[in-house]
Formats: sequence, C-alpha cells, structure tokens
Amino acid sequence: VCRAAAMAGERIMSRLASLQARVDAFIAERRRLGFKLHSWDTLLSGFARYADSRHHRGALTVELMADWARHDKGNRETPGTWARRLEKIRLFARYLRQFEPDTEIPDESIFGPVPGRVAPHIYREDEIVELLAAARKLGPRGSLRPMTFETLFGLMASTGLRVSEALHLRDADVDLKRGMLTIRQTKFAKSRQLPIHPTTIKALARYRRQRSQHVPTTAETPFLIGSRGQRLGQPLGDRQAHRVFNALRDELGWVNRGAHDAPRLHDLRHTFVVRRLMLWHADGTDIDQMMLALSTYLGHAEIFYTYWYLTAVPELMALAGGKFERFADLAGDCDE
Repeated sequence: VCRAAAMAGERIMSRLASLQARVDAFIAERRRLGFKLHSWDTLLSGFARYADSRHHRGALTVELMADWARHDKGNRETPGTWARRLEKIRLFARYLRQFEPDTEIPDESIFGPVPGRVAPHIYREDEIVELLAAARKLGPRGSLRPMTFETLFGLMASTGLRVSEALHLRDADVDLKRGMLTIRQTKFAKSRQLPIHPTTIKALARYRRQRSQHVPTTAETPFLIGSRGQRLGQPLGDRQAHRVFNALRDELGWVNRGAHDAPRLHDLRHTFVVRRLMLWHADGTDIDQMMLALSTYLGHAEIFYTYWYLTAVPELMALAGGKFERFADLAGDCDE
C-alpha cells in the first residue's frame, strides 16, 4: 500500500513537473522572440499548480482553463479580467498542442472580448506649445530642471519615443552630427536608429550645452539628467517625469478628448503617430506602403499595433471614412 501511494505521488509530481517544464519552455521561446512577458511565468506556473490541485489527468481541457480563469486572486470577479487571463492560457494551449494534440483550445468568446486599448488624447499643436512653455517656467531659478523637462516633452512629441526610451538615452546615443538617435534594447528587446528633424537637433544641442555647465559629460552620461541634490547627473526618473507632467497638465486645464481619465504623457507618442499619418494622407502618400516603415520606426513588435491607430483614433477614422466615401462615389460612377 505504501509503495502504491508513493508511486501515485511520484506520478502526480511528474505531471506537475512536466506541465511546468512546458510552461518554462513556452516562456523561454516567447522571450527569444523579443517579448518581455512580465508576470507571465508567475501566472502560468499558477495555472500548473491549479491543474495539479484539481488532480487533472490527461490533456488540458477548456473546462479546466475556464475554471482557473475565474479563480482570480485579486477577486475582481469581472468577465474582462477572466478574458485577459484566459487569453494568456489560449496562447499557451496553442503552443502545447504541438506536443499534445488532444489539448483543447478555449474559444475567445467564453467571457466576451478582452478589454482592449482605448482612444488616446491627441494633442493639438497649441497644447504642445503650452506644455513646453509651462515646462520652461519650472523652478528653481538657475537650475537645469526647466530645460530638462522641456527637452523631454519636446523630444517625445517630435520623435514618438516612449518615455522609457527617452529616459534611457545615454549621451553617446544622441548623435547630433548625423542627426540620429540610437534606441537600445527597448520594450521588445530590439534596438533601432531614428533620424531626427533639424529643429529637434538644434533643441537637443542647446540642452547638451546647458547640461555641460552643470555636470561633466562622458559617453555614458544619461542624456536627460536629474538636477536636485544627490540626483544631479543621475538619470531622470520615470516617476518624476510623470509627476511633473501631471502637475503641468492639471495646471493647464486641458479638456480631455481621450478615453482615459486624463491626457497622459504617453499620449505625446500617440500624437506623433497620428500627425504623421495625417500628413501622409494630406500628401496623397500610400499609407499602406508606409506602415511597415512607421512600425519599425516606432519599435512595434507587430505591425497590427501600428494599424490600431487607423481604427481607434477619431481623427484617422474621419480620414478613412472620407476615403471610403470617395471610393464609393467612384464605384457608383462605374456602375452607371
């Protein structure tokens, strides 16, 4: 009896180890493809433990995966949360099916659609001008702080950088002679080079000259630096960047035109993309031909992240609608 119990225990541990090994292999493969997958290992390991606690036998089933999705430790108990959890398990199940063909794949509609990205606030030109002017008025007097934040906000607006990408720039990454930024190991573990506009080059050169009066510079010096106390010369912090932006935003009192609670610092990136697409449209450029270049410039892992703007932003939806109307008129003329 004792031997039988021990063998049963070994089989249970073997199944758990096997599923966990598949989880580890899945995570490793996705990361090799450039995905960060923050918290995925914890989530999928939790699923492996849940399957073991239910004494599950054989291939994974939709019932098991759906039950796990409902057991959210945060107790949010919302279909949107369950849908997000199930979406990650669906990806893992599709991966697992190549080794275990009987693995079931949950339908996307079990808990309804996964809550997606919502429309951002697209800044008008006058709002960006107001933001930069407000940054120039920051204190204390004689500090590098006002120019640092003016440069950060202006750089994001003119290049579409993520805030993390701008904050991680080293001095060597900003080549003003060639007019080129080097963005290293970004969100999807990729590096890229970005050409910048002559006006942006002038602004960055002005900041670099001003910064050199406050701290010595080497190739490894952060391009955007803190300026208070022990933070002088250290990389500008993400929290500080958002805190200053939020304070200026509230002071300026913009009317929110996005679906988030308020205009965000990240919306400067969205604004850059929308303006570029609208300029291409106005010039008669074939946008579909340019989307891959834009996607590469932005550092998107998949081109559908770039195409999202065409369906989610009212300004671009209006352009697409007008284009369709002209197409429909031409089609009607041909029918006649």
